[in-house]
This record gives sequence, C-alpha cells and structure tokens, in this order.
Amino acid sequence: MLMEVKKELKSASLAVKYNIMREMLNPITFITNVTFMILNNASFIVQWIILYSIKDSIGGYSFSQVMLLWALSATTYGISHILFHNAYKMSDLITNGKLDSYIVQPKNILLNVITSSTSISALGDLIYGIIVTIIVGLSFKGWLLFILFSVLGAIILTNISIISGSTSFYITKGDMIQQNMNSMAIHFSTYPEGIFNKTVKTLFYTLLPIGYMVYLPIQVITEFNLLYTLIIIVITILTTILAFLFFNKGLKRYSSSNLMSARI
Repeated sequence: MLMEVKKELKSASLAVKYNIMREMLNPITFITNVTFMILNNASFIVQWIILYSIKDSIGGYSFSQVMLLWALSATTYGISHILFHNAYKMSDLITNGKLDSYIVQPKNILLNVITSSTSISALGDLIYGIIVTIIVGLSFKGWLLFILFSVLGAIILTNISIISGSTSFYITKGDMIQQNMNSMAIHFSTYPEGIFNKTVKTLFYTLLPIGYMVYLPIQVITEFNLLYTLIIIVITILTTILAFLFFNKGLKRYSSSNLMSARI
C-alpha cells in the first residue's frame, strides 16, 4: 500500500516537473507572465493603503493582517495552480469526454488528471505572497506556520474545485457550479472575515470551507492555537477524502467521447 502511494506521488511530482519545464521553453513568455501577475496583485495594495488611511481597522483586521491575508491567499492559489491546475478544468474534461487518455493509464486517475497541466503565471502569485510576507515580517515560528497553511490551503482550494467540477458527472451545468465556487473561493479569501455577516461566515466553514483555508490560519499565525491547527489539518484530510470519493463515484457515470488524444 505504502509503495503504491509512493509510486503515485513520484509519478505526480514528475508530471509537475515536466509541465513546468515545458512552460519555461519560452523564457520571454515565462518571465512576462510571472512579472505581470506580481504587478497585478501588487496593485491591490494601493486600495488597502487608501482604506487604512481612513480607518485603523477593517473587519477587525489591522493593515499588516490584511497583507498577511493577501500573502496567504496568493501563495495558496499559486501552489494549487502550479501543482494541480487541471483541477480547475475538471468540468470541461468531464463534459467534453476528455478523460479517456487518463483512464487507460495505470495510474490513479484523479491524481493523474489534476497534475497533468500547470499555470506558470501562478508562480507570480507564489512569489508575490512570499514578498508580502517578508515585508510584513514574521517570526521563525510564524514562517513555519505560514508554509504549513499555504500547503494545506492549496489542498483545500484544489479539493473545492475537484468536488464542484465533479458535479458535471451528474448535471449538465456543472461548469457553472465550478466556475462560481472557484471565483467565490478566490475573491472572498482576500477580504477580512469581519466584514461579512453571520450567514456568509457560516458558508465559509461549511459549503465553501475557505475559513479553514485562510481565516483560521491567520488567527493561528497571529496567536498560535493548537486546536485550530488540528482542525485545519483534519478538514484538509476530510475534504481530500471527499474529493476522491466524489470524483471516483461520478467516474462510473462518465461517457467517453472517443477522443484518445496522446499525452506526452
């Protein structure tokens, strides 16, 4: 069992490595995409500087906490899209019968699917998040927690996309569900939790679990809480199990389009 898991992880890591190498074949495009993503993210800092020149606190967050929120959101997004970019194309792959070439390979189908492409511009998000974190300034323990929660958050974000995308196995408009869920997960995670009402906050810890992706981690980084840390780890494991179960169950309903395109 452990050998099989090790084999699957090695295969997935090699896929990611080759995806990134392929994207770097054109250095100008590579550098341009990464640079513009960093600049795009940095432009939002101006918005928050203006807002905090008017108020000292927004939604219970200080300026440094908002910057940390943006850093965590950016690195989470970056890691997820660099490693598991095809998770965000799940609905299209299912609806248009593009899973054929993955099904016939002797690998875990879901892991093979989500690691088969990468978004190189997401590297800009990752770099941006690290730069902002350096500016904010964290202790050594804070850095370790930030790295941990960036990885866990990326897994949760990926699971959200897999689950919402897998609805296309069951309904014809699953693409709308995936697009909306992905959009909400990204946009809501960049604003202080305190500006939302109780109903929306409940949504963040249930149907759209971004509370475990960014909000609880910010609290733990600011003031360490072991219970919150364990909760985040448990939620990450549970959403991963749910993603695999939901995808594999839906796969039994999959209809091939006979598009046996080769994957190199």
